Amino acid sequence: MTRRFAATWAVLLLLAACSGGDGDRSSERASTGSTSTSTSSTSSTSTTTTTTTSVAAQVAPVRPAPEQPATTAAAFTCPAVPERRAPRADRPSYRWTVNVDLAAGVVDGRGQMSFTPDADTERVVIRLWANSPRITRAGGRMEVFVDGALASATSQPDATTIVIRRPVRAGERFETGLVWNLTLPASATNDRIMRGADWVRLGSFLPVFAWEPGVGWQEQPPTAGFAEASTSVPSDYQVSVTGLPEGVALLATGVQKDGAWFASAVPEWAMTAARMTVRSREVDGVAFAVGVEASVAESPDPYLDKVVRSVQRFSELYGPYPWPSLSFAITPGLSGGIEYPMHVLQGPGTIGRTTSHEVAHMWFYGLVSTNQGRDPWIDEGLATWAEGRYEGTTPSLMARDIPADGRGRAGEPMTFWESRQGSYYRSVYVQGAQAVGALAPSSVEAVDCALRHLVARQAFEVTSPQEVADAITPVFPNVREVLAKFGIRS
Repeated sequence: MTRRFAATWAVLLLLAACSGGDGDRSSERASTGSTSTSTSSTSSTSTTTTTTTSVAAQVAPVRPAPEQPATTAAAFTCPAVPERRAPRADRPSYRWTVNVDLAAGVVDGRGQMSFTPDADTERVVIRLWANSPRITRAGGRMEVFVDGALASATSQPDATTIVIRRPVRAGERFETGLVWNLTLPASATNDRIMRGADWVRLGSFLPVFAWEPGVGWQEQPPTAGFAEASTSVPSDYQVSVTGLPEGVALLATGVQKDGAWFASAVPEWAMTAARMTVRSREVDGVAFAVGVEASVAESPDPYLDKVVRSVQRFSELYGPYPWPSLSFAITPGLSGGIEYPMHVLQGPGTIGRTTSHEVAHMWFYGLVSTNQGRDPWIDEGLATWAEGRYEGTTPSLMARDIPADGRGRAGEPMTFWESRQGSYYRSVYVQGAQAVGALAPSSVEAVDCALRHLVARQAFEVTSPQEVADAITPVFPNVREVLAKFGIRS
């Protein structure tokens, strides 16, 4: 922990293995911009919520998608698509101040986080994906300090999990203050958290609640799989970033206003800070930007062109792009791309199918949120299908062989693939695309129609295989039978 925060938070108690704490929440709470009605005192962490209109929702509202009438393509008629579901009014909210010290390789943060459970719970679970295996093996580490009123009830059973023993009733708003310190990896990670001499990319680094509405706490263990984490529920973010040297540009999830970044109804928040060449363009009300780090010998222009074209194509296929901005950052030491809503981390020389794949994730993971640790096939398989539709590679995807140890097991969780990394891509990405393609082997339009229904019906919700099948049933009544052939239990 830096001296700056140590002085401010001297009364914090360090938990075993890096958790614990004390803190002052009153000044942060007074400026959340929410219309929630509070029934708590300064020392309490439960509030009764009516409706929530956050600052993020005001600054960066999501774009609606109206009902679409039935359409006919060739011999197939797509049933009418309902209006796209709106985000939950009681979604979680995060308000952070993040200080980046590139020279020291440290990121400090403090702020507020709140959520409303839809069932009674005796505890609150916070996940720290910055402590996942690939990051910690490279020397990264996050230390977290919890609000003082809850310090004595807080424990850390493992590096990625903090548990606060505090009963919260269904419909109550739980809020806590947090202070954290992230030591950036000292060596290359080929992952979501990595830094160079004067640049840093940060994804899945902010503490998040692990509550999945309708299910409860999701505590899947972290794995060393490339970029995959676990449940991230659509939430509102307000993030202020400080400490960057002059000349270092910042691209991030959301819309920048008055020194902060605002994002509404997004499952995660990410950022890239670097000396980079940035190109931007506004198309159909969406602000696009691509930044290329100074040491990368590429132009941002071809990336920007492809990002815009991909968004236009997927908007036609699966419904309008939902947010007011989208940025890509091309930085060294990354072999592919890592998707975050409104901000994508991508490596050099990856303009090909990686770009369209990451854009597709704005629909399949961004809009149709998933528990990536439990059901990686949903976001990766559907994004791969969409990638094939853009790239014109659907026939070759459908014809690819699947490794023997993954054939018929597309629905397995990340823990299954931990020891099968060599089979993971074809077994989950490709086989997941093959599973939905098998719904209509002779009609890609019919599959696109089914996915359009899925997006409309499951937007801004953490979606299970069962809910995928429910949403697709109006188009394909036999969806469960077909998916089961690929090992997807729905």
